[in-house]
Amino acid sequence: MYKLYRKARPSYTADAAASAVRGRNARVRSCTRPRSTSKAGGVRFPDDDEPPGSPTRRDDQSNLSTLIAVLEKDGSYLVKAGFLKSHHCYEIIFTVPDVPTLGKELSCLPSYSPTRRSSNLRVHRINSTLEGDVKVKVDGGLNMDAQQRKQASSSSPGSMTRDTSKDDPPYFSNEEGTPCAETDRTDANYKERRTSPTLSLESVRSRSLPPDFNSGNIEDRNAAEEQFSVGGLQTNTGEYNLALPPLMEDWTKEHVKDWLTMRLRVPQQIAQNLYDQELSGACLVSYEKQDLLELGVPRAPAIQIIRQVEKFNRHSETFKPGVWIPRSHHESRDGKEWKSTKMQDVSRNIDESLEIETVSSDSGIHSLSSIVQIIQATRNRIRSVTDKERTNDKQLYTAEMTDNATFLQIKTPICQIRPFDQSTTSIFYVQNDVLPPSAGPSNLLDPIHEYQLLPSANETNEREILYEFTKEVFSFSASCMNSRTNGTIHFGVNNQPGQGQGQVVGHNITSFNKYNEAFESCLNEYFEEQHINAARMCIRPPKFIQVHSQDGTTLDKWVIEVDVVPTYSKTQENLFYTILRIASTEKKQQSKTECLFVRDGPRSINILADTNPRIVQQKIKSLLDKVKCWASARISAEEKDETQPSRGQQGQRLKQLITRGRDTFENSIKVIVVTDKCHSSQLEHLDFLKEMKLFAVLDFDPESAVNGTCSFYRTNCTANLHYPRMYTTQDSVTAVIGKLNLFKQTSWIFCNGQMNEESEANKPLTPSEWLKKRSGDINNMISFLCNPDLLSKDGLLVIFILHSAVIDISSPVLEAFCAIYRTLEGVDNMLCICKDVNVFSHWKQLIKCRCKEDIANKCIYELSLNEISSTIKKLKEPQSRPSERYLPSTGSSSVLLAKKDEELMTVLDILCENECENTEIERKESFQEFKMKTEENFYRGGEVSWWNFYLSEKPGCLPFIKRDKYKELYDLITPVEGYTYPCVIINLLHQPGCGGTTLAMHVLWDLRSKFRCAVVKNNMATNNEIAAQVMTLLAYGKQDQSSHTPVLLLVDNWDDIVDLKQCILNVAANRKQKNSVMVIILNCERTQFPLKSLITSRIANVVITNKLSAKEQSLFSEKLQQLKDYHEKPETFYAFMIMTNNFSEAYITNVVINTLKDLDTTTQQGRLFSFLALLNTHVNGSYMSLSLCEELVGIRNPLWKQETLDDKMNPYSTLLITFTVEEHGTYQAVRFLHQMIASNCLQVITQKNKLSLAEITTDLLVCDKVYKSCMGKDFLVQNIQSMLITRQRKEQGDDTDSLFSPLIEKIGTEGPGREGLDKIAEVLKRATLRFDKSATLPQALARHFCLKENDFESALKWALVAQEKKSNSYISDTVGQVYKIQLKRETEDLKDFTPEALEKCITLGRKAVNAFQDSQELAKKDEQVDPFDLHSRKRPKSVYNTSGYVGETEVMMILLDVIKDLPLFTGDQHKRDQMLQFLKGCHPVSNLYHHSNTNINQFVAVLADHERFLVSLKPRLKNIFSFFENYFTYLKPRSVERETADERNKQKVSEYFRKYMQIFSISGEEKTSEKASNRNLSLRQEIEDQRQYLEIKRADSFAGLLQWLTAKSFIEMEHILKKWQFIFDNSPCRHVSDTVNFILANIVLHSIKPSSKLLHKYEQLVYLLNEALQKEGTHSNLTELYYLSMLLMWPTKDQRLESSAAYKNMSIYVTSAKKSFYRRFSYMFPSRSSIAHFFLGKSHGLKRIVSKVMLDQILISVCVSQPRKLHYLWQSGAAWKQPAIQEKLLRIKGKSENGDIYVNYGGNLKMLVRPVYLGDIRSGCSQEEVSFYLGFTMEGPVAYDVKYEND
Repeated sequence: MYKLYRKARPSYTADAAASAVRGRNARVRSCTRPRSTSKAGGVRFPDDDEPPGSPTRRDDQSNLSTLIAVLEKDGSYLVKAGFLKSHHCYEIIFTVPDVPTLGKELSCLPSYSPTRRSSNLRVHRINSTLEGDVKVKVDGGLNMDAQQRKQASSSSPGSMTRDTSKDDPPYFSNEEGTPCAETDRTDANYKERRTSPTLSLESVRSRSLPPDFNSGNIEDRNAAEEQFSVGGLQTNTGEYNLALPPLMEDWTKEHVKDWLTMRLRVPQQIAQNLYDQELSGACLVSYEKQDLLELGVPRAPAIQIIRQVEKFNRHSETFKPGVWIPRSHHESRDGKEWKSTKMQDVSRNIDESLEIETVSSDSGIHSLSSIVQIIQATRNRIRSVTDKERTNDKQLYTAEMTDNATFLQIKTPICQIRPFDQSTTSIFYVQNDVLPPSAGPSNLLDPIHEYQLLPSANETNEREILYEFTKEVFSFSASCMNSRTNGTIHFGVNNQPGQGQGQVVGHNITSFNKYNEAFESCLNEYFEEQHINAARMCIRPPKFIQVHSQDGTTLDKWVIEVDVVPTYSKTQENLFYTILRIASTEKKQQSKTECLFVRDGPRSINILADTNPRIVQQKIKSLLDKVKCWASARISAEEKDETQPSRGQQGQRLKQLITRGRDTFENSIKVIVVTDKCHSSQLEHLDFLKEMKLFAVLDFDPESAVNGTCSFYRTNCTANLHYPRMYTTQDSVTAVIGKLNLFKQTSWIFCNGQMNEESEANKPLTPSEWLKKRSGDINNMISFLCNPDLLSKDGLLVIFILHSAVIDISSPVLEAFCAIYRTLEGVDNMLCICKDVNVFSHWKQLIKCRCKEDIANKCIYELSLNEISSTIKKLKEPQSRPSERYLPSTGSSSVLLAKKDEELMTVLDILCENECENTEIERKESFQEFKMKTEENFYRGGEVSWWNFYLSEKPGCLPFIKRDKYKELYDLITPVEGYTYPCVIINLLHQPGCGGTTLAMHVLWDLRSKFRCAVVKNNMATNNEIAAQVMTLLAYGKQDQSSHTPVLLLVDNWDDIVDLKQCILNVAANRKQKNSVMVIILNCERTQFPLKSLITSRIANVVITNKLSAKEQSLFSEKLQQLKDYHEKPETFYAFMIMTNNFSEAYITNVVINTLKDLDTTTQQGRLFSFLALLNTHVNGSYMSLSLCEELVGIRNPLWKQETLDDKMNPYSTLLITFTVEEHGTYQAVRFLHQMIASNCLQVITQKNKLSLAEITTDLLVCDKVYKSCMGKDFLVQNIQSMLITRQRKEQGDDTDSLFSPLIEKIGTEGPGREGLDKIAEVLKRATLRFDKSATLPQALARHFCLKENDFESALKWALVAQEKKSNSYISDTVGQVYKIQLKRETEDLKDFTPEALEKCITLGRKAVNAFQDSQELAKKDEQVDPFDLHSRKRPKSVYNTSGYVGETEVMMILLDVIKDLPLFTGDQHKRDQMLQFLKGCHPVSNLYHHSNTNINQFVAVLADHERFLVSLKPRLKNIFSFFENYFTYLKPRSVERETADERNKQKVSEYFRKYMQIFSISGEEKTSEKASNRNLSLRQEIEDQRQYLEIKRADSFAGLLQWLTAKSFIEMEHILKKWQFIFDNSPCRHVSDTVNFILANIVLHSIKPSSKLLHKYEQLVYLLNEALQKEGTHSNLTELYYLSMLLMWPTKDQRLESSAAYKNMSIYVTSAKKSFYRRFSYMFPSRSSIAHFFLGKSHGLKRIVSKVMLDQILISVCVSQPRKLHYLWQSGAAWKQPAIQEKLLRIKGKSENGDIYVNYGGNLKMLVRPVYLGDIRSGCSQEEVSFYLGFTMEGPVAYDVKYEND
């Protein structure tokens, strides 16, 4: 449909015309009256003289016909007219008067006749006149034959014909946004007649742009003639049909020449001159006018060429691939929505004619009445559909394009088709996608397409299917060969007209061979013998393309395609007849029929089908003439096609993009790959992915893990399979890194699910469903992956690998691109690899549409995947590791370590036997540079690498310096036969910066052939994770577990080395050799005081300090001379020079002063330098990421490294070093070369530049750039907070115990008086503002105000602020400490104690006690992490916080001291005794009132107000002391450091207990006086006296009695037993706890003095125990009762105690002990473990109960010279090998079941025994006989030294 839109109301003057005009959607229906010439005429409207409906009348004045326009109900005007003659052309003139009621649209519609068979009325030309009229030239040749019509058509130059549609008029529009959709037809007959597709860019080979009827210049008019199609650009100029590529950059010099001569009409000699000078399109687009002038082009043509190039580029950007429609327009066609195109900036005032077919009838003449009937019959249908269109138009989504062009892609776009005549197998089709519309021949080389659907197997048999296949193939092939055009026939594609035409369906194919065989066998039958060879050469064998579903999964359906290439050399000028077998229904057989097929538009026709022989002969004769022309055209086309366009410099572009302008592709670059489905034939060319460090792969192929890219990658490399939703989390970046193993292993993310997933959440989705359900997860995931906190932008490369065209604007891959584009703010970090030019073209246009970004310079599309792969692999940095790596194995053999297996051990840096040998880097010319850089990095202060040891062994090099402690450490590790325990720990204690880690790695290097050596490279790894990977390394390559090569594991400054050892034992695999070492842990522990740590350590140690021996100094001096021979400035290797100068402070100070003499701390460089100096001085191992440093000094574009940090920081960069961090993700970081240098630099900065520490710290806190998103931000923030709050503690190796962090302590010394305190407060307040979510900073501020300034109001305020942010035991303890210290100050400062002061003290004490009790309850729920231990790089050590108990005790003791020393009780013993009775709860407070002393009564009134609280003090203190007794006696800390803290707390609690007893004890005189005054109370008092004695001796509880095992004198213990005997015998109501304590007192005394006369017999004790057990039952919390049952009644094979009532319930009592113990102490388990005080011996009765103290005494006697070795003997397991120990203890036999040990004594008596070390039990749940020593803990029986009996 074509419409002309005008801006004013139209009226019409016509000689023989009729039109209808309607408001905004006007339509003009017209038919012509015959006149040979045009005359002035018109159309009258109802508002003129004549009324509406008047008949046509003749205007007498003008002698012209005037047609009346009749107003219709819908607002349009209908003009009725007819014509009488044909074969004439008429001009109809439409005038546009100023009638505002009319609309502004003019359209020309055909008249529809139910009987018409063809349309011959043509509109030739539509011109606008200077008067504002519209002149239309119409051809009325209704009865013209084809030749006449052709001549009539050719009379209009530049006319446009439609190749694919002969029914629909073209569409014209010059006004953007105007509705112009063709009216929907509802007439069924009309639908049947419409069989060809509508106007679209895809289906038209040659088409003019719609004209703009406004005035314009000739350039605009020329531009309007440019045509675009799928194949490229076409222009029609006269007789020429010029086809050009859509991008001028792709033009060859031939294209340029043709364009200049044919299109621009440049003189031939000028065009030839440019052709001779190799002027291609790529050159042309880059030329300016001056360039053309220099090439000899005259000025005028040069200007024309330049302007036309600009015009072409501007218009070419307007056209996009796919099928598009205007912003508010869609055209419905037979139920299938096909789209048209509205172009922008087309020519104005064009005189070319436009050819259109319109109305015809059988007679060739239409009457007025017939036209009226047609119009009236369809009017209502058209009106209703048009109204519907207006509503639907408002709902369309619009997409704005550049240059005011508006496009929209909707419904199913045209999909990528297989490249013609190529044998590629890397393409597939998607079900329901639409292939390009079928069309007739164009330029002979562009293939035509025909679609066919074969019958299904359900419809017919296989033979008939194959017959249909061969018949269609060879009929189509013959038509192409005769028409001399390339073509492809597609089977499995819908060929029905209308909805679904061209839609991919696919066929189920059982065998490809059958189709190939049918093709080969039938070819001879279909063609004449003389043409069989030619046909065989022209017709390609069938190709089978698999069909995939919309969600990306593979279907068992195929599209079969056959290409036909009728080259001139094979076809010449021959006609190719075919022989078809036609079935005869009468004879039920087939007859052969000769056919001659040619192409007629989009279909093949058989010329011989006509029954009239004369017509057939005429057609053949005509065809022979046409074939000659076609053959000639074919020759020309083939010759022109031989000149292939030259390839661009895509290889060079790839190198630039992949290396970012460097020589190689650096390993430090993190790569994210986004890819779609790759055909299996192309997978081998993706091997370059295996050479990259892929950070993540976003895979949109749901079958990738089965047979796609993921499966191919994982054959040699490791990848974790993830889904996008796994990256949508509230966890911190660091937490997600650890959880998903980021940086360690590639994350393969299935962005559209997986094929075989059962969960609906992970199944593949169609694009529309994907957008609704998964696009949000993709956006979140990409936001996380591209977050600067995770990946630095300058170290990131995103590679899109597109194997198929992205044609849908809603494609998931395109959505991913847009998300990355938004997150990275552009395409700087992107590289797009497109399979071919077609894929690139679609990709470029879609991105241009969505992002307004030209992606061309980031795309590679001319290179094959093989070329890309080879180029990238060639650009990779040379490998510095051998391609094959070997591990040592038993018998001096070796085992190959596969790359994939090594990648699974993510936390270990494995040192192989052949480390650094036969590497790729060593064979490169750059090796010398690599060697120099490696040495320089190490000697400057970088971490040592294996290459440093390897290079020192090369000829001509001095050997690596061996420190004096090397041999000691080496000998301690070897020989391994000296170790009998599976896992051994060796500590290397060293001061920071003295070379301790280097020494350890040196030993590993020399032992790499004896041990499987590895270094823990990630200090954030958990102990369980390390243990599992160590055991994997131990067992690697070993089928037989009877022997193994031990692992030598190096860990650096590990937090809990004992726990790591335990974890290794816990996960130990099955092993046969029990008495051999499996793992030796070498722990490099940094400490400022290694000698002090050596004294307290219980592990084998080697110590190295920062003092060199004379021998070492000599070796360093020799090495310095060697370095001078190879390096220019070895004196700048400051870390090495510090050691050479024996850590001289003077040397370091001199270096720092000279380097910093010009430092300006106000500059960006000075500011960064001061930040690093502050951090490195106060936090070991601190650093700042390289990207952050570059940001701080103003390096704006670090991506291409035009300016480096070293350049920017020079000369201060000589004191800094860049290194790689792996703990929190892999990235580059910056620190000082040595901590001593950092410390001296900080001193120089503060002294010389008059810059205080407070100012530097404040500047660091207020600098917003430091806290922006960057890699390692979490760790940097943690270090800054640690610098402010982490205190020094002796148990952690520090010199002193400090109240605050060293930095805060130093700031406090800056300035006189209160200046330092004010600075501390200011710094900490700044810190609370910066880290507003931190609770520890306001907690530190509260402690400052409390401890330093005695400002308790401010202290309490900040403590409560901390409590609001996070409630834990430590912060509650701080609140209590504020009250406690204020209480202390009140009591110390008061001289005259008043009732008011007493009230204040008790109130403060009460608040403090409440806070401390809250702390105690919170400690049971805490994460058991000390917030002030933030220095730890992995999780802080577990510790149960007991400070609440200690604080409460101290407050209560202060209050007791205050009350005890009140003035009213001074000197009055009676009043004092009354007070004690009140505090004990024996007397009410009213007894303290004095009848006449007002002063005393005032104090008593205060006490009365707090009576309940004060009475609770004594029992509460008793409970706390009991708690500590159990805490220290039943449980032991898991770390050595906590043992030191335990000892300190023991001393403190003991002192409080002593004071407590002094307060509440009664003197002997008092006891005697009380007994005399009340003889009835004498026995009770006696019992209380005994209890008080026991309480004083700390023997009144079970835990207290256990402590007497270490008593050196038995006399005191006998006295204690007597006391318990008295209580036991005389208590009127005997408590079970008393019985339990009495029994234990006998056991303890027996352990100290077995011959004591006071001891009860074993049988008596068992009897008492049975009574207690019967009384208490099995659900008591009295764990001690069940503990005694194990000690006394544990059965043995020779003493089963069957007579005992408790014997049968022994296993129940063991379970009861465990349960009650867990109820009481489970909250302490993470930090403490139960203690075995007794073991089962070989004797009988009480003698078989062997105490741990006795075993210690035996071991001490064995190793008299090394008493410190006692703990080591227990830890290493060597104690169990001592004969004296074996003689004392009984070895029990049991059975391992499911990882546990059971002892079965017959019947139902089966006891569970827990192995102390879980590693003692083999994995695999093997049930085997074991033996062990039995120990007794409060938790239950435990097994030591487990051995397998069958080994």
